[in-house]
Amino acid sequence: MSCCGTPPPLDELNEVSRLVSTKLAAFLKTLRDNAFAVGLREGQDATTLMASGYAQKPGLLRSAFKHLFSTQKSDWEKFDGLFDAFWLGKHVRSRSAAAGSAKAGADPNVAELQGKAANSNGRPVLDQLPSGGGADESERSGEGRAEGASRTENLAETDFRKIADRAQMEEAHAIAARLAKTMRTRLTRRDLARRRGYRLDLRRTIHSNISNGGVPIALVHRQRKEKPLRLVMLLDASGSMNMYTGVFLRFIHGVLDEFREAEAFLFHTRLVHVSDAMKERDAQRALDRLSMMAQGAGGGTKIGESLATFNRWHAARVIHSRTCVMIVSDGYETGDAALLGREMEQLGRRCRRIVWLNPMMGWDGYAPEAAGIKAAMPHVDLFAPAHTLKSLAALEPYLAKL
Repeated sequence: MSCCGTPPPLDELNEVSRLVSTKLAAFLKTLRDNAFAVGLREGQDATTLMASGYAQKPGLLRSAFKHLFSTQKSDWEKFDGLFDAFWLGKHVRSRSAAAGSAKAGADPNVAELQGKAANSNGRPVLDQLPSGGGADESERSGEGRAEGASRTENLAETDFRKIADRAQMEEAHAIAARLAKTMRTRLTRRDLARRRGYRLDLRRTIHSNISNGGVPIALVHRQRKEKPLRLVMLLDASGSMNMYTGVFLRFIHGVLDEFREAEAFLFHTRLVHVSDAMKERDAQRALDRLSMMAQGAGGGTKIGESLATFNRWHAARVIHSRTCVMIVSDGYETGDAALLGREMEQLGRRCRRIVWLNPMMGWDGYAPEAAGIKAAMPHVDLFAPAHTLKSLAALEPYLAKL
């Protein structure tokens, strides 16, 4: 018999191993939620560290994980707070970190399994496994976060016209503004990834390595000069769109704030260029300026005449070969539908894609029977709903392909 006493039962060791693996997976998810680049290889290396004895020494584990997962200065600066929140139960401002910590701390088996591990080999697995201020407090905070997440998810799937509560509408406006920033971040990452891995420029490679005796030590790749994606948004501000205009204005404000190249127009019986007003940093001030500019909003709709104005006076200035024109309208034309068809055809020859977002598509039994929308449809590349925040977020994959 060894000096350490009777070996621990195999099922207890397996349970401890399962707990550690589960917690590590949850920690990796927390890092990804906080913009860390964590892939399969980093997960395998982290598992190896846990199995090598680092789990018994939180200080060493923090340092090892910090060097493993921090690829940028911003990662390095916020890692300690995330680690302490998740593994040690300390409070930080990051919601994602707190959510991970609360989930672990609310597990009723953590303390029991820690005791089993300590009794079996004299050393606890990560001896300060998150306490988070007690199980009851963690459970309550976890339930609160879960309730908040569920409320946000429900709001994202709610038709804008059914949001009557003022607080909910303000929350929807805020989410719409953040959505534009999220879309811009993801599109930028995809664009950078698409530019990597271009073919080798053999002539320039040979020329740059003459001093090395012709040995290609420094490789030169071909660089494509790509124009950034430009969004031109035309929002219908007529009376039939009143229930949706507010949310879309906040979304457009976010787009103009985040996208390097973007333009915005409102139309009803006439067209108004509103980019300068919407670029105000303060959203409410932007809306106040907009209300003074958009006289006549809330009345009828003359889409064809508005597009004719756009094509004649603005298109040459704001459209290039990688421009996506996004029209947000229910398609109810009170003017000449044939004019709308002709102007849509002309617009389609200028830009890369035309996206028509129609909030009515989310209504039960809706069919594009209005004369205006029928005239426009042959020239539209994507006809999609736009009655919820979720439907707006669904545009990102399409924009990424442009």
